[in-house]
Amino acid sequence: MRFSRLLIPTSKEVPSDAVLPSHIYLLRAGYIQSVGAGLYNFLPLGKRVLDRVRAVVKEELDRAGCQEVDLAFVTPAELWRESGRFEKYGKELLRFKDRKENEFVLGPTHEEMMVNLVRQSVKSYKQLPLHLYQIKTKFRDEIRPRFGLMRGREFLMEDGYSFHKDEEDMKREFDHMEAIYSRIFTRLGLDFRVVEADSGAIGGSGSKEFMVLAESGEDTLVVCDGCDYGANIEAATRAPKEGPRYEEGEEPVMSPGEFHTPGTTTIEALAEFFRLDPHHLVKAVAKKALYDEGREEIVLFFIRGNDELEETKACNAAGANELTEVTEEELRAAGLTPGYMGFEGLPEGIHYYIDRELRGEANLIMGANKEEYHRVGVQVPDLSERFADLVAVQEGDRCARCGGTLRYTKGIEVGHIFQLGTRYSEPLGATFLDENGKARPFVMGTYGIGVSRLLAAIIEQHHDERGCIWTRESAPFAVEIIVSNVKKEEEREAGERLYRQLLEAGVEVLLDDRTERFGPKMSDFELMGIPYGVVVGKKLAEGTVELITRDGMVREDRSLEEIVPVLLERV
Repeated sequence: MRFSRLLIPTSKEVPSDAVLPSHIYLLRAGYIQSVGAGLYNFLPLGKRVLDRVRAVVKEELDRAGCQEVDLAFVTPAELWRESGRFEKYGKELLRFKDRKENEFVLGPTHEEMMVNLVRQSVKSYKQLPLHLYQIKTKFRDEIRPRFGLMRGREFLMEDGYSFHKDEEDMKREFDHMEAIYSRIFTRLGLDFRVVEADSGAIGGSGSKEFMVLAESGEDTLVVCDGCDYGANIEAATRAPKEGPRYEEGEEPVMSPGEFHTPGTTTIEALAEFFRLDPHHLVKAVAKKALYDEGREEIVLFFIRGNDELEETKACNAAGANELTEVTEEELRAAGLTPGYMGFEGLPEGIHYYIDRELRGEANLIMGANKEEYHRVGVQVPDLSERFADLVAVQEGDRCARCGGTLRYTKGIEVGHIFQLGTRYSEPLGATFLDENGKARPFVMGTYGIGVSRLLAAIIEQHHDERGCIWTRESAPFAVEIIVSNVKKEEEREAGERLYRQLLEAGVEVLLDDRTERFGPKMSDFELMGIPYGVVVGKKLAEGTVELITRDGMVREDRSLEEIVPVLLERV
């Protein structure tokens, strides 16, 4: 490809709304063009990268025995009602009606559509297992689209769905896809980690995320310094938290009862009042839980005083679609006493959950549900249905696997795999006949890769102050030939000769044949991030050209005779 004939609108200006390197460089280098909040055009360079990334994903999936399909982007709303997700998915689901008043949604994911396809086509266990996938545009009406391709509303995604006769076979495929996805991200040159995750609006019994490690990542990950444990903070677990160490005979001892505690509406004030470590206190966190069809209620969550509530865990425990803040007035209207709430003596009808680490604990202090009073010497009863994992793991907590120290890092989610079970097949009535002729629901897994997001993730991990640094499998071209001065016949002819030789050898090569000055040409090479550059310039008189490795801007002189074999070896 010749630069002079290619649409590459590079720019020196930093876009006003761009803060991440990937957003800045993809816009400045002419890979993408913004057309609205969270909406982007892919220009020729960007489309080449997108196609190369897509090809890696497709090649690995096809090799693994997955079958590609292409489902309708517009999905009948009735399918989402059958699965129970029409209300639960929230405002990110774009709903609309056609001229006949039929309701549809723009698919952010295609579980319902794929189950509908399979329930009409697969009837026997002999047709299983089956793994179908597509690489298709999706739409989620993000409330705050930002960071360019990292969090757009329209995006390209690979979404796969597997169908099995039993749980064991589904888990086999789940593990298989973890290996396949890992191979894809390794080929793309990414430093990533597979972590345990919350299943969110997709549902199911378990899931794992593939996180590209980058300080600009939106997700907080919990990783262990002693083993390979990793989890999104929304799903991270820890070994039970240890309390303060006391000398023998100095442990706090409490006689059960109520204690007058004026002005102690916070954990800090209560700890100061009793001169105790917050480990011995019970914190009440009140939230308003939102459910389908506009139903809402106040829910209380009880955790240890030195812990923080993890809202995704709390939302899952309550079975809610969302948790929002609740006012003091609303608490009092429900018969609750702000600052003095406990799980004993609550008004009738108030739902509550207790962090599982408090099970069986004694010598605790918590609110007495009475103004200016707390209960002391509380022992947590065994209320099995009330216990749930509610706390956010903190840095310095101990790993439940090896006892090592847990710490935070940042990551960009680029893939997610789920064990769905019968979460969609049962409500949608998707069944097959087993070996005994009995109808059974399909056991499912689902898998997804953010293909367009991968472009941003690659650049977040591979860039410098000059611009992009594409990895070998993702680069729009493998080599760029930069003719220093095309008005000099010998330079132009040497550049053209190298260009033809590389094309004949099957190398994706870009020839910068513009009449621009050398300085702007080099700036564009650095900004665009093509892995190798060959400068045909003043050293040509000595029979040499300059080979530049973009990663690190390493320069070396090579003779005209050896440059092509050297490039073929490297690319």
